Amino acid sequence: MIIARMRAQLMLGAAVLAAPVAASAGQVVGTVSDASGTRALPSAEVVLVELGRRVEADDNGRYRFTDVPAGRYTLRVRYTGADPVETPITVDASGDLTQDVVVGDPEEGTILVTGQRANLASALSRQRGADGVESVLTRDSIGQFPDQNVAESVRRAPGVNVLNDQGEGRFIAVRGLDPSLNAASLNGVRVPAPEADTRSVALDVVASELIESIEIKKSLTPDMDADTIGASVEINTTSAFDRKKDLLAGSIEGSYNDYSGKVTPKGSVDFSKKLADNFGIAGGASYYLRKFETDNVEMDGWSEDGFADTVEYRDYDVRRLRTGGSLTLDWQPSESTRLYARGIYNRFSDQEDRRRLIFELSDALTGTTATGATFRSDDNEDSQIRVERDLKDRFEKQVIQSYTLGGETNVGPWRLQYSGAYSRASELENGSIDPIVFRRDFEQGDDLSVGFDYSNYLRPRFTVGGGDAARFEDASEYGFDSFDRTTLSRATDREWTFRGDVTRSFPLETGTFEVQAGGKARLRRKAYDLDVDSFDGFDGDFTLADVLGEQTYRLADLGPLVAKKGERGFLSDNLAGFERNDLGSDFDSVAEDFSVDEDIYAGYLLGRYQAGPLRAIAGVRMEHTRNDIRANTVTLNEDGDEGEQLVVAPNAFRRSYTDWLPSALVRYEATSDLVLRLGVFKSLVRPGIGQLAPRFAIERDGDDLEGAFGNPDLKPYRAWNLDAGAEWYFAKSSVLQAGVFYKRIDDYITTITFEGDDAPYEGIYRGIAFTEADIPLNTGKATIRGVELGYSQAYTMLPAPFDGLLTNLNYTFTDADGQTFDEDAGMRDIPLPASSRHTFNAVLGYEKGPISVRLAGTYRDKYLDEVSANAEEDRYVRNHFQLDASARVRVSSNLQLFGEWVNINNAKYVAYQRGPGSRRLLQYEEYGPTVKFGLRANF
Repeated sequence: MIIARMRAQLMLGAAVLAAPVAASAGQVVGTVSDASGTRALPSAEVVLVELGRRVEADDNGRYRFTDVPAGRYTLRVRYTGADPVETPITVDASGDLTQDVVVGDPEEGTILVTGQRANLASALSRQRGADGVESVLTRDSIGQFPDQNVAESVRRAPGVNVLNDQGEGRFIAVRGLDPSLNAASLNGVRVPAPEADTRSVALDVVASELIESIEIKKSLTPDMDADTIGASVEINTTSAFDRKKDLLAGSIEGSYNDYSGKVTPKGSVDFSKKLADNFGIAGGASYYLRKFETDNVEMDGWSEDGFADTVEYRDYDVRRLRTGGSLTLDWQPSESTRLYARGIYNRFSDQEDRRRLIFELSDALTGTTATGATFRSDDNEDSQIRVERDLKDRFEKQVIQSYTLGGETNVGPWRLQYSGAYSRASELENGSIDPIVFRRDFEQGDDLSVGFDYSNYLRPRFTVGGGDAARFEDASEYGFDSFDRTTLSRATDREWTFRGDVTRSFPLETGTFEVQAGGKARLRRKAYDLDVDSFDGFDGDFTLADVLGEQTYRLADLGPLVAKKGERGFLSDNLAGFERNDLGSDFDSVAEDFSVDEDIYAGYLLGRYQAGPLRAIAGVRMEHTRNDIRANTVTLNEDGDEGEQLVVAPNAFRRSYTDWLPSALVRYEATSDLVLRLGVFKSLVRPGIGQLAPRFAIERDGDDLEGAFGNPDLKPYRAWNLDAGAEWYFAKSSVLQAGVFYKRIDDYITTITFEGDDAPYEGIYRGIAFTEADIPLNTGKATIRGVELGYSQAYTMLPAPFDGLLTNLNYTFTDADGQTFDEDAGMRDIPLPASSRHTFNAVLGYEKGPISVRLAGTYRDKYLDEVSANAEEDRYVRNHFQLDASARVRVSSNLQLFGEWVNINNAKYVAYQRGPGSRRLLQYEEYGPTVKFGLRANF
């Protein structure tokens, strides 16, 4: 029956497309706002009942119907979280009608705009009104967002999780897929990536205080950039026209990390003000300093006997500072035109002090047990235990900034949209010490034994014995070995964007038909410049005792360690006494440099049919890509006939390709509360910048030729996508939803380690010989299929005090399969890297009167992190569950106290190899909980 109704609607639209428009037609315009008069309500559904036309209010709450014949009509407005509002209107022959609509009960108007229920109502309204499958997060009218940064906020949405970096959410994974398969935009402009080798954007750089909404769009229409397979993450800053009342709000808080034992500050301010009826300004600023510690164990070189030949104990102390600001100017010079200027600037700095105790044990094994291994230095000249104690003293700064000028003009049935933008991201290091190493080799003539207990595979313990155990603890026994200085590491990624769109609306007897076309140019350049100075000799005495510090490590007693920044003074005073390794330094520097120009020219054409409960969108997008990619072929001969030598030859490649990307989406309201969706579209993701750059590096040592190659011939991932779903809005601020998705990807990219005789290269790549090399390749097809389930509800129907309860539950199952090359088995099946099979988010909230409480849990299944030459050496990351809580108390109409407890359960990060018999640890990290507390004032 539903299919029959849809067919009837399509036939009706085709029959009346050319119907004449009444000569006395005018337009109906207005805004939708909440009953408290605080703010506009974006995505409120507005219907001209008698004509079967419907639109969604835009970000400023505006709606518009054109070519409305003179007559009497019913204007119906529906917003999730409130009762529908019906208003009789009369359009006469004189022309336009302005009809503003207020939604909600004046006695409870703030429920729609403040707190958890406001966030939920706004998110569900935008989701309901969307063309395709979409999840939305919003802040409320006093500027509160659910979480501290963008990455951690979106993890609450269905099908979304994040990959952590030292306990903080950083990269967004949608439907369990690799973050590199997503794209992110700020105010409609793609966000460039500050890191050198990737397109993935670490969104913890962006402070949530500067953000109005985040839309996770999983279905694409032809007017959208097509460079995503997971989702397009659209981040929007505030506008003065979003609100009916001016806003000035600020917050101050302290953040306490259980491991560091320190309280650090955070503060923000945001505002929105109309300086005139047609001109407004909005913006904000944020400052957040965080100090925390991480305890880490890493192991490598696992043998078939079940022991690792390298064990590292890592003691991290980290200081992170985030600052940011945004500013938006909105101007309406006439009733038909709105112009805007938007800018956002975010700066992220990271000071990391990492001390390590490293055991290198490959030739000293004396015995193994079911739960451990013993190593000993003795009279055998090959039985050596190398112990290193080093420090990484690294400071890096990342900046993401975006500036946009644009506008919209409506003239009768025509709508013009236009914009130009400049965005830039950068990452800079200059002067980092990474690392400085002190070493002691216990070898022939020494007596040292080291025993490892693997009974708890996550936290292997060591004991030291033998006659030289005291020397193991003596800092003066560890002499200077080497240090590397990152004299300069600069990655820049900038993009100019120009866009224009035109839409023509045709009124039908029931509904409307729109034709939309547009073009876009994206002119991008990404470059990386590295200068490294390596020093491996010193003219004098320099031992660990000269720079001795104290550990902050909790998993074991590591003995003497380098003091944090303790090396700085000595290096500054004695730099002339160190010997620079010219050949190695120059090789590392020039081998990494590259520049990639990527210009994308796009155009599209689509048709949008809306009549009664049916909305259908179909069209095609064309994207033409041009690349100019440059790097170097670098060969280091360490023992050639003429001695050591470095040979550098520049590379340059140009290429272009064109993609035609059709899409079709259908949205159908089977009943007033049930929305059905179906979408089919084609998309692409271009190769990673680091994979594409033609950096060909070879290190020759005798007959061994070890190489690392980029591949400028890489094809983009190209995918056909299918989305289908149903959403039942069964009560106010409530939804039960289910969906399925299917994606087939051609030319999936995997980096493969080849031995010299492996096909297809058999030891030769682009005329360069190798005995072992890492090469990124298009390895074939990948298939992704899955299910999304979601349930959200505000239990307003329950008796007090339980009517303040809210829940938000969602679960995603993802089955993502691809292939890679195996040195033993040829091509083998693998799960796609970074794809989690199961993800689950749960939020239990309570909000009543001045109190708001929330408990949130997030779960992500294990995933393949890195692919190796054989299955036993693949790197996996263990499943992760994290529990967070927050509470807010409003002590007056203008003042609120709040607190947060992050990572209550001290969730750990664990990476491992599956091994032939049991899991083998590669990395273990723990961070401890963080408690935040503060106050927020709004006026």
